[in-house]
Amino acid sequence: MIYLDNNATTPVDPEVLNAMLPLLREHFANPASPHPAGQAVARLVDRARRDVAILAGARPRDVVFTSGATEAANLAITGVLATAPPNRRRVLVGATEHPAVRAAAQAAAELHGGRVQTVRVHPDGAIDLSHLRALLHPMTPSTAVPPSTAVPPSTAGSAADPEGSGGSRGRGEADEVALVAVMAANNETGSLNDPRPVAALAHEAGALFLCDVTQAFGRIPVSVTETGIDLAVASAHKMYGPKGTGALIAGRSVRARLAPLIHGGGQERGLRAGTLNTPGIVGFGAAARIAAAMMDDEAIRQRAQTDLLFDLLVGWLGADALEVNGPVEDGSARPGMVRLPNTLNLRFVDADADAVQSCLPDVAVSAGSACHGGGSEPSPVLLAMGRSATAARESLRFSVGRFTTVDQIHAAAATVARAVLRVQSLRAVGSGEVPPPAEPGEPELPAASGRPAAGWTGEVSPTPGRTPELPVPRSALP
Repeated sequence: MIYLDNNATTPVDPEVLNAMLPLLREHFANPASPHPAGQAVARLVDRARRDVAILAGARPRDVVFTSGATEAANLAITGVLATAPPNRRRVLVGATEHPAVRAAAQAAAELHGGRVQTVRVHPDGAIDLSHLRALLHPMTPSTAVPPSTAVPPSTAGSAADPEGSGGSRGRGEADEVALVAVMAANNETGSLNDPRPVAALAHEAGALFLCDVTQAFGRIPVSVTETGIDLAVASAHKMYGPKGTGALIAGRSVRARLAPLIHGGGQERGLRAGTLNTPGIVGFGAAARIAAAMMDDEAIRQRAQTDLLFDLLVGWLGADALEVNGPVEDGSARPGMVRLPNTLNLRFVDADADAVQSCLPDVAVSAGSACHGGGSEPSPVLLAMGRSATAARESLRFSVGRFTTVDQIHAAAATVARAVLRVQSLRAVGSGEVPPPAEPGEPELPAASGRPAAGWTGEVSPTPGRTPELPVPRSALP
């Protein structure tokens, strides 16, 4: 299996596993216990807290460990609205936010009598700062959206809500904004947002700024304090740590404005009760240390791999057969630099993404967020960026990782190209655009681009009218 779905989850780094194993064996004591065994584990937790804080550009005391970014987002959003004044219960959410943030905002607004509005994004996925400013400073109370136009949670942040009107209990007055939620890096397209202008606009309006840094964490530099982020959420399993561990990062003044979701023994400064998941937390810290040391080199290597993958696919399928979802270079159709270096989201024209995936038993890719809920619905992220439903259904995300090799990129490009050509051919046969094959068996596929595949030497060109024999590196063969 060639694994190109690292934005969904990553394998645990062997060094991370080695750091965790003692917590499952000899260092199993409860870190809240006063005896030496418990205090030894508490020191390991403190070290992990420090390592996560260093990677986040924050202070160790600002790190609150949770079960993951989803819990952290719920704690942040619900915690803010629970203590907000009655006239400050509005939440602004970026149109391409992760489902965890969108759903948490909607649930918190329903619970505490607030409402949610969606902030538009540009076609490259970057947040529309002008629209954010307009939502933060509505002209008059009459501009508030009436209850009848409230958008249900399933469509909030999609093209069905172009004016960012979504809501819950439909308050008619233009109440003040309590929280702005805009992610640092999108999990589907890799599009980036600079947190600084978002933070400035939010603070000018008296609102807090929540930034989901889950995909950015360990892949590009993040500094919570320097960029003005009030609340940040992250997960260990996106950066070669264990599943079931994450963090909410919040300064002292902001933590004082949060109400806890889970009550009990008062762990994590009273914000997250329950015995700490010490193996997961220590693994999170180890993953953060490794990421801090390797991030720059990994970014260079992974950007080269996604660029190579794009060039190989263009070589086999032709430039007109591919469209980049997300930032592109000025004056070209190539993937742009302002994106996560490991992420490439492509539309394969006239090739349904689910059908292509069914032809890829040995390559793991994604047609959207792993948390989207499945089904045949097009990606809300791509719809929010202005893509048509058809284009969204023809799009696949490729996300390389620490253990991806160049040989795997070559082999994956070959396999994906075959799958796309096969799906396009079957679609053409079904529509009557080409005659069916004369004999039973695989249909003849339309010719691919006559250009040799990028990255290969020698004369290698697909044969017109037949499935191309794509070269596969020896190391990729069974």
